[in-house]
Amino acid sequence: MKKTDLGVVFGGQSSEYSVSLHSAASFLRDLNKDRYNLTLIGIDKQGQPWVYYGSIDDLEHDHWKKDAVKAAWVHQGILPLDPSKDSEEIHLDVVFPVVHGKNGEDGAIQGLLQMLNIHYVGCDVLSSALCMDKELMHIVLDESKIPCAPYLCLKKDQPEPSFEEIADLIELPWVIKPCNAGSSYGVHFVDNELQFSKAVEDAFKYDGRGKILVEKAVDGFEIGCAVMGNEHLFAGSVDEIETSHPVFDFEGKYDMVDSHIYCPARISKEEFEKARGLAKAAYQAMGCQGMARVDMFRLKDGSIIINEINTIPGMTATSRYPSMMKEAGKPFNKLIDELIDLAMEKPVGVC
Repeated sequence: MKKTDLGVVFGGQSSEYSVSLHSAASFLRDLNKDRYNLTLIGIDKQGQPWVYYGSIDDLEHDHWKKDAVKAAWVHQGILPLDPSKDSEEIHLDVVFPVVHGKNGEDGAIQGLLQMLNIHYVGCDVLSSALCMDKELMHIVLDESKIPCAPYLCLKKDQPEPSFEEIADLIELPWVIKPCNAGSSYGVHFVDNELQFSKAVEDAFKYDGRGKILVEKAVDGFEIGCAVMGNEHLFAGSVDEIETSHPVFDFEGKYDMVDSHIYCPARISKEEFEKARGLAKAAYQAMGCQGMARVDMFRLKDGSIIINEINTIPGMTATSRYPSMMKEAGKPFNKLIDELIDLAMEKPVGVC
């Protein structure tokens, strides 16, 4: 069988650069390399692409540039710019972007690959952009009658309502977060005016478009569901996050400080299936393709609402998305193959 020319992209221009390196390293350790002609493509913090020839360990520990050469994207591939020899273009059938946050999950790299006629794993340009922007996600889900927490969007270029005006609209406590960031950077729990002022200032630092959300802090706990598919969807297991903090912050997510994840979630069978169904409904409403992790809240009264949709979730072997799929019968190496197959199904060069 002819091998697929696969490019794996890591790094990127976002605050989640280091997260990407860990995801990519774990991904590569589980990849069925007999099936692919593999090209590793690093994106540095300035946005420059490089073709990487070194070890997985050096990649994971951010020593990768010593074994890399600058590169340029070309039609259906990438060109190493090696001054010591005549470089040839490397053909790419498909790219698996293991990049998070800005220029990774927001539709930017998807648009680039679309124009270069290269298949790519995951959501298309529009759904990536919509899911990345939490205000737009709320708008689409509200129109689709899919439940979310009450919210208000604050914008730097518009007059900001006072603490009292927001409190008249949304009952305290609140969660303040950037509209366009990930990994819980700039996310704060607020129940008084002093906390609010500091949280708003910090959240704006992490949003390049100058938008932040004020959301009602709901009485419940976070659950999630891994979804994959283009036209025909498959929902994995449902997991549950137990944390002693008001929000599942960066330390909780990546160092598991005072946090624990249960998969499957400790909820009733009826709630479990309701969560899977709501995750698929949100995935379809947002126009997702390939994969996404749908984060939800199970409220005290037993109802379930959407929190966020992550179009490029963490991809270490123990990350939530692969863990939920493994629990549903798809081990990590099989999952990777199926996600690449889904990417190859989509028309190339067509949004």
